[in-house]
Amino acid sequence: MELFNKIVDSFINFCKTRLTSTSAETISWLGLILIHAATVPTMLSIMAGLNDKMPPLDLVLLVWFGLALFFVRAAILKDMINIITIGFGFVAHAVILALLVFK
Repeated sequence: MELFNKIVDSFINFCKTRLTSTSAETISWLGLILIHAATVPTMLSIMAGLNDKMPPLDLVLLVWFGLALFFVRAAILKDMINIITIGFGFVAHAVILALLVFK
C-alpha cells in the first residue's frame, strides 16, 4: 500500500510541476499558429481567383499588431520557439501579401 501511495504522489507531483507548464506552452504555441492562420484562407482564395474581396483592414492590422506584441514578449523572455514561430508567420504573411499586391 505504501508503494502505491508513493506512485500516486509521484504522479500528482509530475502533473502539478511538469504537465501544467508543458500544456500551457503547447496551448500558447497553438494559439499563435491559429492567429497566424486567421487571414491565410482569404488570401489564398484571392490568389486562386475564387474570391475578390480582401479581408477587412482592421482585422489584418489587429492580427499583425497582436502578433508584434507577442513577438516582443517572446524576445523579452528569450523564448526561441515563439520567436521562430512568429517570425516565420510574419515572413509567410509578407510573402502572401507581396504575391497579392505584385501579381
